[in-house]
Amino acid sequence: GDLLPADGILIQGNDLKIDESSLTGESDQVKKSMDKDPMLLSGTHVMEGSGRMLVTAVGINSQTGIIFTLLGAGEGDEEKKVKKGK
Repeated sequence: GDLLPADGILIQGNDLKIDESSLTGESDQVKKSMDKDPMLLSGTHVMEGSGRMLVTAVGINSQTGIIFTLLGAGEGDEEKKVKKGK
C-alpha cells in the first residue's frame, strides 16, 4: 500500500480502505468514503481502492508531525534537566 504523505479530506474515492495501525494500533482496515469518515491521515497506508484528497496539513502540522513533535519535546526536556544537574 501507498503511504499517505499528508493529512487531507477525501474528495473522490473508489472502495478505499486504509491501514491506520501506525497511528491507532488497530489492525482492522478502515473503509473511507466522502459520506462517512472522509479524513485521511499522514503515515497511514492505502490497502485497497483509490481516491483523491484535498491536502489540509503537511509536515509538523499533520497528525503524525504533531505526535513526533510532542515526543521530541519530552526528550528535549530530559536533556535540559541532565545538563542543569551537571
